[in-house]
Amino acid sequence: MEKSFYYPVPWGDVAFLKEALITMELPFRIEQPSVRLQLAPGEVAIVFSDMHMRDYNAVRELFGDHGKRYPQ
Repeated sequence: MEKSFYYPVPWGDVAFLKEALITMELPFRIEQPSVRLQLAPGEVAIVFSDMHMRDYNAVRELFGDHGKRYPQ
């Protein structure tokens, strides 16, 4: 999967978001903080590859904002 953008989320929200994304049939990964991916304590990243605008709009609506560009 080519990583394009991500959303930092608190651990407590992961189960709900994971179920929603599975229901929407959208591919994603959940990543822990790393040297490349700096996150706040208690956060993980839900990572996506490039997607069609319709799917991106659904993801943006679910998360309430635009995602952050995945660090290269």
